[in-house]
Amino acid sequence: MLAGLFKAPTKYAPHINLPAARARANVVLDNLVDAGFMTEGQVFGARRNPATAVDRRDENSPNYYLDWAFDEMRRLVDTFPKSYNERVFVVRTAIDMNVQRAAEEAIENQLRQFGRDYHATQAATVVADLDGGVRAMVGGRDYGASQFNRATDAYRQPGSSFKPYVYTTALMNGFTPNSIVVDGPVCIGNWCPQNYGHSYSGAVTLTQAITRSINVVPVKLSIALGGKSPNPAKVGRAKIVEVARRFGITAPLPDTPSLPIGADEVTVLEHAVAYATFPNKGKSVTPHAVLEVRTGAGDLVWRFDRDGKKPVQAIPASVASDMAGMMSHVVSEGTARRAALDGIPTAGKTGTTNAYRDAWFVGYTGNFTCAVWYGNDDYSPTNRMTGGSLPAQTWHEIMLAAHQGVEIKELPVSGPARNCLLPPRRSQPTVLRSRRISSRGRRQSSPGAAPISWYRWKRCSTTPPKPGAIRQNP
Repeated sequence: MLAGLFKAPTKYAPHINLPAARARANVVLDNLVDAGFMTEGQVFGARRNPATAVDRRDENSPNYYLDWAFDEMRRLVDTFPKSYNERVFVVRTAIDMNVQRAAEEAIENQLRQFGRDYHATQAATVVADLDGGVRAMVGGRDYGASQFNRATDAYRQPGSSFKPYVYTTALMNGFTPNSIVVDGPVCIGNWCPQNYGHSYSGAVTLTQAITRSINVVPVKLSIALGGKSPNPAKVGRAKIVEVARRFGITAPLPDTPSLPIGADEVTVLEHAVAYATFPNKGKSVTPHAVLEVRTGAGDLVWRFDRDGKKPVQAIPASVASDMAGMMSHVVSEGTARRAALDGIPTAGKTGTTNAYRDAWFVGYTGNFTCAVWYGNDDYSPTNRMTGGSLPAQTWHEIMLAAHQGVEIKELPVSGPARNCLLPPRRSQPTVLRSRRISSRGRRQSSPGAAPISWYRWKRCSTTPPKPGAIRQNP
């Protein structure tokens, strides 16, 4: 095929006209046989298995991000004054190529190593800063194979990662992180939700319920939120949807009994940026790629910090802080321990849907928010993949890269008695042999346990840390 290019390189280039290139390659093979350099038997294999062009031009291009940014810019241009006759604009986006590459590599590495075992073929992720600027976006494993952007256009069930909206609604309606709800059988009509382990825990606090990802408690909360109305569950779900809208969720969210445990569908992009409301002290932000637009001559046309949509106080700051405290337990001792970042306060929520069709982890720090989704385009089940497995591991890898060289910010965690998670002291290794914290705050040996990550605690109230407050990272 390469020898055939000399006659007409443009005409026979395989990336331009592959059939013509293969036909020309056959002519070259005929000439080799006619000239006696090769026999017909020797060229038989080449005729049966013609060469295929491999296009590597876009290997390092963030195509999913650029597609989405282009659509945003196209909508933005329609809002410009009619006096602008420019055909060319110079656009500065929020993308961080280091984070983008880390996100792409993390997803590819996880799918290559574990995708077959988990029967998972696709993934998507979005990383954003707390003003909604999207730093990285991966819409699928291979843009060349599929240009469908699973981060922006795919609606997938979020599973338990939807529950923070339910708990937020509860905190806004008189509940507290320490409110007790009985984890026991409940039915709405003929639908009776089950917990992951098909067992019940009895009386639990809301913090314990979200940490263990109990399904029954959010459903009972949706009923309690309805008060004494004739159909309390329906009224309660309407309140939950209204709060989710405040966060920035624009997906349809039809009213179904299973809505509180994540049966309705959302996009990765909206879900990721909605979680920024928690570290933002209750202010919701708009996801965006474009930061600045200039004309070809360099004149400023539009700037997000001046002309873009401003943050909106979606929920009270005290509720956001309480939620951050509750969700930090999910990472430190709950279903998302694989997501924990040494020395960086982290909070989030895992999500796993029926038949393991979708697996999520959505989490945030004081600097960034990030959502990771794994599944299959045809909605076929994965092999028991949960949000605490590949999604949490991938999130961990991406966020490690995102926080390189960044000043670490604290999460706004509040409560009547709290302990603040701080980075480890420089003189203290971040990974030690098995240890645990006693009620007096002293390290004690625990033979045979796995290595764990250590954090130091700052006393923020008169209440000391509870025994075992620092848990193992699996």
